[in-house]
Amino acid sequence: MASRRIRAFKRWMSSNEIEFSDALEFVETENSGICVKSKCDLNEGDLIATIPKNSCLTIRTSGASDLIAGYDLDGCLGLCVAVMYERTLGLMSPWAGYLQILPEFEPLPFVWSLDDIDRFLCGTELHQTVKEDKTLIYEDWKESILPLIHSTEFSLDANSFGVEDYFAAKSLVASRSFQIDDYHGCGMVPLADLFNHKTGAEDVHFTLAPSPSESDDEGESVSDDENDRNNKFETATKANGPLDALVVLSPSKGTDLDFEEKPDNPPVLEMILVKDVKVGSEVFNTYGLMGNAALLHRYGFTEMDNPYDIVNIDLKLVLQWSASLFSSRHGRARLALWRKLGYSGCESQNAEYFEISYDGEPQFELLILLYVILLNEETYIKLDFSVAFKGNFTSNMSKNRIFEGDISEMSGEMLLTKSVCKALLLLADMRELLYGTSSLQDDMENLQKCDCNSERKLYHSLVLRISERKIIQRLRNYVKAGIRSLDKARTLSRKRLKS
Repeated sequence: MASRRIRAFKRWMSSNEIEFSDALEFVETENSGICVKSKCDLNEGDLIATIPKNSCLTIRTSGASDLIAGYDLDGCLGLCVAVMYERTLGLMSPWAGYLQILPEFEPLPFVWSLDDIDRFLCGTELHQTVKEDKTLIYEDWKESILPLIHSTEFSLDANSFGVEDYFAAKSLVASRSFQIDDYHGCGMVPLADLFNHKTGAEDVHFTLAPSPSESDDEGESVSDDENDRNNKFETATKANGPLDALVVLSPSKGTDLDFEEKPDNPPVLEMILVKDVKVGSEVFNTYGLMGNAALLHRYGFTEMDNPYDIVNIDLKLVLQWSASLFSSRHGRARLALWRKLGYSGCESQNAEYFEISYDGEPQFELLILLYVILLNEETYIKLDFSVAFKGNFTSNMSKNRIFEGDISEMSGEMLLTKSVCKALLLLADMRELLYGTSSLQDDMENLQKCDCNSERKLYHSLVLRISERKIIQRLRNYVKAGIRSLDKARTLSRKRLKS
């Protein structure tokens, strides 16, 4: 039997014209969450729900819309104010039936204490990022929310707009909001946010239903390429909710803002199955193709054996390795030449870094940089002179033909010289030292003892650490395979010379 809060939510949906299939069952989970399961076999193409836009909580529909507009708050910041405001109304809020099924906050890392961040995330891709998140979110509250509390124009309960309230609202918006359209912006979409994520295995797809005047046209959905990039993580100053990660809901062909504003004729969001679902199975959405660092950062959970995991090696770490072998002048000169050749690492939050893929393969730009740093002085001078002499060097050559003379058309395999391999192994060791004194085996044993529900922070941080450290191990294996290939090639070469 459904719990009281689920029954209240169903009544609220009915009163707000949200339609959903009787085949959907809402089930409470052990951690007080809710998942959606199928009561019977469902088929690909089935329409399982329609959600009017005016039932979504946005900066346009909230009772705080005048307040938000008056202070020129938009985007996710404005939506956080809308969520906080509607929460202060309690049962008087038009979204009371929806808000009561939401947790007080989502356990995203930026709501953790600084001690917990240092304890659980040390060495991971998220450690410094989450600390920066906390600082930026606090600054947002101080600069944009605090003035609202002191405003005489709007009587707000200061106890409901404090910094903790803002962090809580931010966690809900960051993990649950959807990009609806240009008029509404991002918003909280009831029912849609109950479907849990499964990487690369979505059961439902969200689209915008066509307007009545375009009933013959199909609704549109536009892929969001942002989540196909495995880079470092944006701070939580921008909502990256489930739908934003999967599709951007755009108005149907010919739909304009005038149509959007007509309350008697609102567009409708549709949820459509993209594959068959067996009876008793959970119905999943996908938030995009993300590694565990991005999943934990944006949504507060991880997945075992996530094929989209990566590890980043910061440029600072590469320069630290270089400084252990060469002078600082040597490192600066080689880095400058590498840049003249038209190369750079990935960039995020004023940091430059290189990706190590799930299978342990290093980014090509990293191999090039190590190769340049390790060039003997004579070859370096020759190459540097060649770049200066040719002027617009990179515009006339392909990325894989950066060297002339004795070295040409360098591939990834050719760049794996013995010295480059040795450098990669040292970088792998330096990167792993960031996790502290525990070993990968220690982390795996601790994970086996850990309960996902009662020790959520520890569990998901261990999954993240293990996934990253396994990639570092694969990097070592990748390098060792390269060394074996080099040894084999030399052996064959000697045999030919002897024959």
